[in-house]
Amino acid sequence: MNLKPIIFALLLSFLLLPVYGQDKPKEAAAKDADGNELPKQFRQLSLGMGLDELKDGLLKDDLFQFKGDRDVSFLPSRDQSLVETTGLSFIKRAFFQLRDGKVFIMAFSLNTEVIDHYSIFTQFVQKYGQPSYLDPSVAVWETDDIRVAIERPLTVKYIDRAVFNDIVNESGLIESGHVKLRQDFINEF
Repeated sequence: MNLKPIIFALLLSFLLLPVYGQDKPKEAAAKDADGNELPKQFRQLSLGMGLDELKDGLLKDDLFQFKGDRDVSFLPSRDQSLVETTGLSFIKRAFFQLRDGKVFIMAFSLNTEVIDHYSIFTQFVQKYGQPSYLDPSVAVWETDDIRVAIERPLTVKYIDRAVFNDIVNESGLIESGHVKLRQDFINEF
């Protein structure tokens, strides 16, 4: 059984939950005191980089156990691929989703035996201010271009909002029956 399409669907559903289950969060302080914008990269890995650059960066970075092309899957949807690799020490797993050959989602599942949610959350607050959305399962910082989320279990996600929004609009997922039923249920409170 090919699990890559299932993993893609799960990643997409987890990304949508904090955004489309309620009103759009207000834009928060997305810059630090020095005017630095939200990060679009972690170490040498960045949103917008090509597949070859990503593979090269993963091979050179000692936090990852990237095995080359066998960690790359091509998804059945429009020119999308998924790179999934294991990590060492602080990172358990990392996922990179590409569309048209460019990274638009990076997700890092962190090892909670060596790093804790509070430390990561505190670092983000110190650098980028208070999150634009916060609940017990997720903290979100966003600008017009970038969305960064810290989720439980401890996962840090970087998302190129323009590409992500294009995919959502193309898929019609916002108008799907499940999302509408979910919103109808929430509206009953």
